Amino acid sequence: MTDEVAFASAKKLAALIRRKKIGSLELLDLYLKRVARLNPKINAVVVLDDQRARERARKADRAAAKKEWWGPLHGVPMTVKESFDVEGLPTTWGRADMKGNIASRHALSVHRLMGAGAVIFGKTNVPVMLADWQTFNPVYGTTGNPWDVTRVPGGSSGGAGAALAAGLTGLELGSDIGASIRNPAHYCGVFGHKPTFELCPIHGHNLPPNLSTRDMMVIGPLARSADDLEIVLGIIGQPDEMASRNCPVGPMVKLNL
Repeated sequence: MTDEVAFASAKKLAALIRRKKIGSLELLDLYLKRVARLNPKINAVVVLDDQRARERARKADRAAAKKEWWGPLHGVPMTVKESFDVEGLPTTWGRADMKGNIASRHALSVHRLMGAGAVIFGKTNVPVMLADWQTFNPVYGTTGNPWDVTRVPGGSSGGAGAALAAGLTGLELGSDIGASIRNPAHYCGVFGHKPTFELCPIHGHNLPPNLSTRDMMVIGPLARSADDLEIVLGIIGQPDEMASRNCPVGPMVKLNL
């Protein structure tokens, strides 16, 4: 398998897995090897969850062998912005005083992506409090633009944009108030979309003790194709129990409080 596969769209990666051209574990190992080789200079992926990801990828391959498909992202390895809760991993928003904040539950969007088959293997870097058009914080350090590491990748989803542009991940989940998805997508040469406010529930994308939705804060995808953006919006852009009691969306995810 060549490194060209690492730059394919998530839609194509999912199709390759379905056609048995590649396995989920094989694809995950490709990304992990690229992270090991390239990430030290870029510093885009700042939290790895490779052991659990490999276990999930093996399960995805076993399910595929039985033609049991979990969803449109079956077996596709991906990362998420550090600000999203992933059970057992730190959520700091780049704040040194939040190093000990370990998520007890997945964010709702993470839960939904995994329900659609995604294999989440890590988290990507952010500026402090997601409040800059560069990506530096005292917890994880500085992220460089993979086209020129002396330049910034944008922010606040800068690690997300850089990871995609460097072929370190198959897909990304970011957030945006004042261009935090759009700015890194532009700086790094990838696709990004800021959805309509409140289209995608943000549960699990708040530091404790904050519970309220920030004005204009949205979550949304970054990817290597417009098709991928559409796929992810179809997965995470569903009502939740707070928005509509008459629209069932499956089990709610307990907030990390």
